[in-house]
Amino acid sequence: MRIALSCLFAMLLLASCDENRVFEDNTPVEGDGWSQKQAIAFDVTIDDTLSGNNFYVNLRHGDNYPFSNLYLFMKTDFPNGKSAQDTLELVLQGSDGKWAGKGFGDVFDHQIMFKRNLRFPLIGKYRFSLMQAMQMPVLTDVKEVGLRIEKFQQE
Repeated sequence: MRIALSCLFAMLLLASCDENRVFEDNTPVEGDGWSQKQAIAFDVTIDDTLSGNNFYVNLRHGDNYPFSNLYLFMKTDFPNGKSAQDTLELVLQGSDGKWAGKGFGDVFDHQIMFKRNLRFPLIGKYRFSLMQAMQMPVLTDVKEVGLRIEKFQQE
């Protein structure tokens, strides 16, 4: 019990030190898998249109995930009522057949950048909706899907 509480405290402490994070949230995929009809949505309130931002998809999947990649549709609803849609491909496995993410047992975590140094055009509430775009009506062994937005840092 003490070890679990210590680990939880350490994780919270590390998360609070993440100065560049604008937004991050992960949603568990319930049931038999991720249905093509199930959008996973994230509401983000933005008050800075001057800074650049990097966008990432967070993904947790099991070792039995059936593909080496994942195609996603991402719909963005802007504060002014307009919307846009992108198609993303996340490469999850190297040419050597090994999962590219960090693994713990038979579960793998990926954080894959899909936009770099992008500025928000408007202040207000954005909604980002992710849908799986694979050729399976229900995509098995996807555990969690998330979105991370962080301030762009010049290298």
